[in-house]
Formats: sequence, C-alpha cells, structure tokens
Amino acid sequence: MQRRSFLAGTAALAGASLVGSPLAFAQSKLETSKVSIAVGGKNLFYYLPLTIAERRNFFKDEGLEVEISDFAGGSQALKAAVGGSADVVSGAFEHTLLLQAKNQYFREFVLQGRAPQIVLAVSKKTMASYRTIADLKGKKIGVTAPGSSTSIMASFVLAKAGLTAKDVSFIGVGAGAGAIAALQSGQIDALANLDPVMTKLERAGEIRVVSDTRTLNDTRTVFGGNMPAGCLYASQSFISKNPNTTQALTNAMVRALKWLQSATGTELINTVPESYLLGDRALYLDSWQHVKEAMSPDGLMPADGPATSLKTLQAFDETVKGKPIDLSKTWTNDFVKKALATVKA
Repeated sequence: MQRRSFLAGTAALAGASLVGSPLAFAQSKLETSKVSIAVGGKNLFYYLPLTIAERRNFFKDEGLEVEISDFAGGSQALKAAVGGSADVVSGAFEHTLLLQAKNQYFREFVLQGRAPQIVLAVSKKTMASYRTIADLKGKKIGVTAPGSSTSIMASFVLAKAGLTAKDVSFIGVGAGAGAIAALQSGQIDALANLDPVMTKLERAGEIRVVSDTRTLNDTRTVFGGNMPAGCLYASQSFISKNPNTTQALTNAMVRALKWLQSATGTELINTVPESYLLGDRALYLDSWQHVKEAMSPDGLMPADGPATSLKTLQAFDETVKGKPIDLSKTWTNDFVKKALATVKA
C-alpha cells in the first residue's frame, strides 16, 4: 500500500507539468535521454511536427534532451546518421529503401506526412514558352539538395515523361530564401521545393506549377497511391538498443501531430520561429492551409505507402532497380500504436 501511495503521489506531481506523457514518471527507463536528430530544411512544413514537438517541449516532457541539426536537404541529414553524427533522421521515408539497397538497415517508426508536399514548377522568366515536361530537357532544376526527396520527386515526374536525371542539371538551392533567390535571379529554370517557398513564388506570379503533391488527391495522381513523406527513422541497431527512447520520441511526435490537428493559426504562428514566416505571416498561414491535409493525423504508415514509395524509386533509380528490398524491415507502426493508446494532445 505504501508503494502504491508513493507511485500515485509521484504521478500526480509529474502530471501537473507533463500532461499527456505516458513516460512522464518513467523517465529512468530511457536507455539514453540525449538524442541527436538530423533534418534537412527544418523551416519547411514537411518537418513542422518536429518543430512543434521541440518548441512546445513535448520531447522534454518525455525526459529527452533532443539536439536538432539542420542541413540543406534530406540527403545531407541522411549522411549524418549513416556517418554516426546523428542518432535519428527526420526525413523522407524513401531513404530507408535506398539505404537497404546498399545493405544498410534503417527503419521508419513515426510518420509526419502522408503526402510529400513537393511542388515542381517552372520559371515564368526563363521558361515562358513551357508546354510539357519534355521542355525541361537540358534545363537547370533547383532542389533542396541533390539526392533529397525534392530531387526524387522531380526525377519521377521526369521519368514519366521519358526523361532521366541525366537530361537535366539538379542544383542544390536549399529550402528557404536561397531557393527563392535562385529562381528570381534566373540561376535555375525550374524548382522542386515545398511550402512556404512555393506559395510565396506562386503569389508573386513567378512560377507555373506543373506537378503538385500538397494534397492527397494530387499525390495519388502523381504517384498512383498513398506516398509516405516525412518521418522519423533510425538504424535498426539504434531502435533495438533503445526501444524506450524510441517510444519516447514517438510519443512526442504523435502528440505534436495531434496538436496540429486542432491548432489555430495564431497558435501556430506563436509556436514556430519568426524566421519560418519569410517576413509574411499571412503568407505562412495561407501556405499552411495548402498543406494541412498532407500532415499525418496520427503518425501511422498507410498500408500501401511503402510499396508506392518503392515503385516510385524503381521507376528511375538504378540503385534500387532489381534489388530484393524487404519492405517489412523499413517501417513499423508498433511504437505509434502504443503512443496512440496513451498520448493526449
């Protein structure tokens, strides 16, 4: 009875500051409390759940000390994890498939986006006479970073039109003001990027959208099925050695996803860093309405998602074609299901 009373008292005290956290009074069970996360373009809506979990202290509520390193693109964040300087990546799911093709096993454990949110558009300045995707042959296409999800999306769209990545030049331009400047200055002829960058350029009348994956319907039109996007993934070794820490990360992310489902525009603006707004709050909120549907409402991987991602890569990537990819080893819903059973928004 004494032990039960002690636990109840501890829970009450913890609950006062750690609302909705299933590990709030079990932090000692974490295999490690310090976790480094690599991300490529943290200011993008693609990674918004990560920012929410960080800024609203959801990671701290789980007893975690999370250090987030921001890179120019997802491929650079991936290299950090493979090289051992990051424990976890907030990045595109398809990278787990590309890694397995190289006999490196990484697994997705919580989904952030159920649509890629990537937009491919041409410059009205340098491609005023654009008619079809074939017109991109020989042109310069800006992407966040070569090998990132933006270049993967662009490569797939090119492949459907009979072109390959060798028919164009992919130029890394980042995910913010640098991408906008590259398009406006004429350094690139087309751009594959995300919001709020693309909405800003659209509003200014500087681009013509030729392929869009910001909504579920548009995504299914482009990829032929549900295409998983941003997620948290880590090496199978890290997950196996740190199941409680992985669960804590998942709890925080699911809580962030739930928060986003009901957050007001004012709450969102007040949570993200000022630099995310690109100097225009109204633009940011307008962009949010474009991509809100693309956010995963619960963190679960859709049943057909992994197969759609693999089919996309096999359409143009020689490193994946013909490789026996075991999709079951690239994702899991186990941690999310546990989080959904206990985590409150």
